[in-house]
Amino acid sequence: MARLVLLLNCGSSSIKYQVSDADTEEVVAKGLVQKVGDVGVGTLDHEVGDQEFHIDQHFANHTEALNTVLGMFREHGPDLDSVIAVGHRTVHGGRTFQKTTLINDEVVAKLKELFGLAPLHNPAGVAGIEAAVAALPDVPHVAIFDTSFFSTLPAEAYSYAVDTELADQYGIRKYGFHGTSHDYVSATAGEFLGTTRDELKIIVLHLGNGASASAIDHGQPVETSMGMTPLQGLVMGTRTGDIDPGLAAFLHRKLGWEVDEIDTWLNKKSGMLGLTGKTDMREVKALIDAGDEKAKAGVEVYVHRLLSYIGSYTAVLGGLDALVFTAGVGENADWIRALVVERLAPFGVKLDADANAVRSKDPRAITTEDSSVKVLVVPTNEELKMAREVVALIENS
Repeated sequence: MARLVLLLNCGSSSIKYQVSDADTEEVVAKGLVQKVGDVGVGTLDHEVGDQEFHIDQHFANHTEALNTVLGMFREHGPDLDSVIAVGHRTVHGGRTFQKTTLINDEVVAKLKELFGLAPLHNPAGVAGIEAAVAALPDVPHVAIFDTSFFSTLPAEAYSYAVDTELADQYGIRKYGFHGTSHDYVSATAGEFLGTTRDELKIIVLHLGNGASASAIDHGQPVETSMGMTPLQGLVMGTRTGDIDPGLAAFLHRKLGWEVDEIDTWLNKKSGMLGLTGKTDMREVKALIDAGDEKAKAGVEVYVHRLLSYIGSYTAVLGGLDALVFTAGVGENADWIRALVVERLAPFGVKLDADANAVRSKDPRAITTEDSSVKVLVVPTNEELKMAREVVALIENS
């Protein structure tokens, strides 16, 4: 009988899930629930092999949504009696959780104490944990933290220039996110280059609707762009990335906006949406091709921010062996990659235009053999990394 691992990723209004074989690492089933907790009708898409099933239904909360997912498993498979563990993607571990952790009542209580650090993500994650534990009480449940890979950042990188006593009391520091992706992609890049990341200086650009950069020095992360929250850093789909912190006070004084209004504007109405009116880079590209100057200017801001991070991280690393693109935009938007890499030409980085145009699910180089830095595209696989973390923990517990 197959040994299956169920992975759950509960967002504020969604549940993404996947079932994989613990031994072969084959994906057996996957699905997505959207509009959880919304007033209107939500959707559930469930895939098993080459079969697809769809439900339109109102989901009042994560418990109701997860119970509907379990019903899909009962009706269409696979049989969850073969599940040996459930892995939960957990966005923020704060200073409390620095590695993958077996979930118990004490862990759940501590996660609830961290709600203030990730108010949009951690409450949904805990709701998913509680619902899944109630539905599958006889198997171990494991938390995999987005922040854990960056928990070993040096103090010079994670510290903000604020009162140290206040920072220590309230956990005010850089935590970093997308850690599972940066971990998987940097390791895979090392393997692709015929060595390990322990021998390399690597910058990873995880570019999707959420976006982050990391600097990894011989296997150890030494910088990352997201901070205490996922708002800091690169330009994203709806998030500003880096801004003058004084902007919040300005908006309050000038427009009378309160904290929640400012937070919503910075997180959900800014980024590429604010710059171009679109969040999908394919739509942004279509606007540019049609001569839209606003979209063109927005992309220039996006690329400028990327170049600024590449330059600063190269200095922090003291050199660079590989620059790696990953995630939705990083893997698929060859025109964005070209805009970035071509700007690095003065430093001996040479784009191979034909290689860059290739669409593939495999790791690949997009620079010439004589390029001073290897530029790679490495598809991320956070679910595979999570499944491996779950299996390793329960087999060694």
